[in-house]
Amino acid sequence: MSRQAPAWQYDEFRHVGADYADPAVAEGYDARHQRLRGDLAAEADHLLDALGVQPGQTVIDFGCGTGTLALQAARRGATVYAVDVSEAMLAVARRKAAAAGIEGIHWFRGGFLTYEHPGDPADCITSSAALHHLPDFWKLVGLRRLFGMLRAGGRLHLMDTVYSFPVEEHAAFIAAKVAWFSQQVDAEFGDEVATAFREEYSTLDWVMEGLLRRAGFVIERANYPDPMLANYLCRKPG
Repeated sequence: MSRQAPAWQYDEFRHVGADYADPAVAEGYDARHQRLRGDLAAEADHLLDALGVQPGQTVIDFGCGTGTLALQAARRGATVYAVDVSEAMLAVARRKAAAAGIEGIHWFRGGFLTYEHPGDPADCITSSAALHHLPDFWKLVGLRRLFGMLRAGGRLHLMDTVYSFPVEEHAAFIAAKVAWFSQQVDAEFGDEVATAFREEYSTLDWVMEGLLRRAGFVIERANYPDPMLANYLCRKPG
């Protein structure tokens, strides 16, 4: 379920960057990202292995997109709460689950600021490439809400666009990244990356680590595989 947000709260349903509320964009998401990332299901399984997801556990996936990770977690026997602000992405995800005969997934339109968890505290929370749609203050509000949804000892995996490149090199770095994505996928994807740098709220590595700690998490592993990307494996103490 999603709660009614007060007028002063940041509107996380507001379009920022690529328009994933567009059904055409949602329909083409998997095919375009497979060209860049390879087997999306195998990628999800690798993450679920790292988190040790077992049958009977509860997983919340924020920014579930077209549902690849949610489907793989449900295949393992987990109870999954899949959350996204885009109804178009959720429609694709529901259709994939129905086609595969997969049950045990609860779908919700919402996000870090509005989703209200209806079940028991989660064993794991995952989020990939979603938190950067919030400004930093609201990132911390969202992370503190996620902390409250986890059981003691539960784990959070966060993957997002986080900048660790030297700021004095930003012009050359960004231009090179936009060109690389244009070549690896297509010009439209390159335009999306340019829009992300220009309009979205990706933050700095030291800021993100501080936000996670201030939200209450213990960072077990921080990995920066690319100067614009980060993976964090965190734990709720207790």
